[in-house]
Amino acid sequence: MNTDTSTSSVLDIARANVDKRGFLDIDLDPTLDLFAEIERLKKEKNAVVLAHYYQEPDIQDVADYIGDSLGLAQQAEKTQADMIVFAGVHFMAETAKILNPGKKVVIPDLKAGCSLSDSCPPPLFSKFKEQHPDHVVVSYINCSAGIKALSDVIVTSSNAKIIVESFPKDQPIIFAPALQLI
Repeated sequence: MNTDTSTSSVLDIARANVDKRGFLDIDLDPTLDLFAEIERLKKEKNAVVLAHYYQEPDIQDVADYIGDSLGLAQQAEKTQADMIVFAGVHFMAETAKILNPGKKVVIPDLKAGCSLSDSCPPPLFSKFKEQHPDHVVVSYINCSAGIKALSDVIVTSSNAKIIVESFPKDQPIIFAPALQLI
């Protein structure tokens, strides 16, 4: 059996299913030391691994930084690495890319979504915004890049109330994606 052909075939099948699964579903050599291999690849690719607090302990063990959305964005902005591996959800990886347009940002699970972010699709939000042209758009950092692009101000849970209260009382505000955050 030709191992190169067999490996190529397995990889082709995994690539064909990546949209359905969200990741390359490939059996790994059980003797492979994944921690050592990840460290090797981090050095080879000049990569940093950023992981959200909710990630499993094994993921946190290989992370260079563990934190919340804001802390991860701040670390992404500071990194000198060429590649950012983001163990989190889409909007976090998008934020890292916005802050580092020249760096490669990857997310290991393409299906890693956030229900809050997903609840506010940019095309629908854009139409809503067009119906309220006199409103200032304030968006929570945990939203997609598409929503951020439609926003006037991006806030975090710790500064949302202060920012919203800094606008004149008669200024209409759209807060996305969920008003209960302030």
